[in-house]
Amino acid sequence: MRLANYINGKWQENIAANYATVVNPATGEELSQVPLSTEIDVDLAVKAAKAAQKKWAKVPAPKRADYLYEIGRLMKQKKEQLAQVLTKEMGKVIEEARGEVQEGIDMAYYMAGEGRRLFGETTPSELADKFAMSVRSPIGVVGLITPWNFPVAIATWKSFPAIVAGNTFLWKPATETPMMAYEMAKIFDEVKLPEGVANIVFGSGSEVGTAMVEHQDISVISFTGSTETGRKVAEAGGRNLKKVSLEMGGKNAVIVMEDANLELAVEGILWSAFGTAGQRCTACSRVIVHKDVKEDLQNRLLEKMKTLTIGDGLDESVKVGPVINQKAIEKIHSYISIGQEEGATLLVGGEILTHAPYDKGNYYAPTLFTDVAPDMRIAQEEIFGPVVSIIEVASFEEAIEVNNSVIYGLSSSIYTTDVNRVFKAQRDLDTGIVYINAGTTGAEIHLPFGGTKGTGNGHRDSGVAALDVFTEWKSIYVDYSGKLQRAQIDNEI
Repeated sequence: MRLANYINGKWQENIAANYATVVNPATGEELSQVPLSTEIDVDLAVKAAKAAQKKWAKVPAPKRADYLYEIGRLMKQKKEQLAQVLTKEMGKVIEEARGEVQEGIDMAYYMAGEGRRLFGETTPSELADKFAMSVRSPIGVVGLITPWNFPVAIATWKSFPAIVAGNTFLWKPATETPMMAYEMAKIFDEVKLPEGVANIVFGSGSEVGTAMVEHQDISVISFTGSTETGRKVAEAGGRNLKKVSLEMGGKNAVIVMEDANLELAVEGILWSAFGTAGQRCTACSRVIVHKDVKEDLQNRLLEKMKTLTIGDGLDESVKVGPVINQKAIEKIHSYISIGQEEGATLLVGGEILTHAPYDKGNYYAPTLFTDVAPDMRIAQEEIFGPVVSIIEVASFEEAIEVNNSVIYGLSSSIYTTDVNRVFKAQRDLDTGIVYINAGTTGAEIHLPFGGTKGTGNGHRDSGVAALDVFTEWKSIYVDYSGKLQRAQIDNEI
C-alpha cells in the first residue's frame, strides 16, 4: 500500500514521488510505502491550513467540539482495527495497542467537552463603569511533530486541543509509523472535518520537520521526541519567534523503600520497564532500592522476568514485543558493554535475539543490571529499550537525591507505606509526574503530561494545560462610562 499526504481534505502524492518502506518490526514484513515529502509539500499544506483557519476560528467552539465527539465515536467503533494496525507497524503488544487507542478516544471526548468551557476570567476593574475580562483566542496554524512509540495517543494529545481551540494544523508523523496517521486522516475525512483544518505530510524530520519549524506561517510547534532534536527545534523556534512545546527524554526511576510491598513493587517495575519493550519516555530504567531489601527485590525481579513472553505483539500471550528497528537494537546493545566496563553486573539479558522464532524481527532480551552506581552512564543516559539498572541506597534522603541526579525530569515512583515519606516524596521528587505505589507509567488524559529539566520546556500535553499551548490570552476592557478614564491615574479615592 502506498500512502499519500492528506492536504486540504484531499489525498495528494508527494511532489518528489519519493518513498520509503515501512516494515513490521516483529516479522520484517513490508506493510506500506511512506512518502518522503519535501518543503514544497509542507508549504502546500500550510497554505491550505492558513486559508481554512480564519473561517474555522469563527465556528462556535461547541460546534468545533461536535467534530471531536464524532471522531471519538468512530475511533471507538474502529478500536480493534486501529489497534491491529498499530501493533503491526510499531510492535507493541495488542493489549497495549488497545489501551493507546482508548487514550485517543478518551482525549476526543475530553477535549470535546472543552468546547463548552474554554474558560476565561472576569475580574473587577479599578475604574467605575468599566468591565474587564480575559478570553482564550486561537493562534493560527500549528505544527505537530509526533514520535513512533505512541503514534495515536500523542497525536491526539496535540491535535484535539488544537482543533477545539480554533486552530488548524499540519501533522508530521514518524516515518516508522505512518499508517496510524493514515487511519486518522480517513476518520477526519469520514466526519467531514472542514477542508484544511487537518493536514498530514509524511517525511523525515530533517526535511519535513525542519521545513515546519522554519515556516513563517506556522505559529506553534508541538514536538515530542529526543532531547537532542528538541534542543534544535527550540533554537529554530526561538530564532523565528514561534511558541514551542517540547516533550522529550526520560530516565525514570522506581524507588523501593524497606517498608514497601515488594510483590506490588515488582509488578510495577515489570510493567513500567518492559512494556512497549522499554520504548516509552516514561519507562522505568532505574530501580533505586533500600539496601535492606535489595537482595530480596532483585531475586523477585529475576524470578518474574523468567515469565516474560517475547514475540509478535499480535499474539495475545506475548508480554514483550519487538524493538522498532535495527538502529535501535544496536543502540541498546551498545550500552551492555558500557555498563560492564563501568563495573555493573549483568544479571540477565544483554543479548540480541536472533534465533527462531525471532530471526525475522527486531528483538532484544529483557535486561537487568545490578551493582550500578548513580553516576554510571547506564544510570544517567536514556537507553530507550528493555534495560533496567538496580541502584542501592541507604536512606530515603539518598533515594531522592539519586532520583534527582539525572538531566531528565519526566516521571518517578516510590513504593512505601509511610505516609510521611509519601508527602515528602511528592514534594521533593523533581519530575513532572510522581506515582505513589505504582510504576512510572499510566498517565491519564485529564491531567497535564510533561516534565522538567531536559524533558521539557514548561509546556504540557493533555489536560486543560494543553490548551495553553494552542491559545493566546486576550485581555478585553469595556468602558461604558461615556468618558475617558485613565487606569492608574484616575483611580484615586
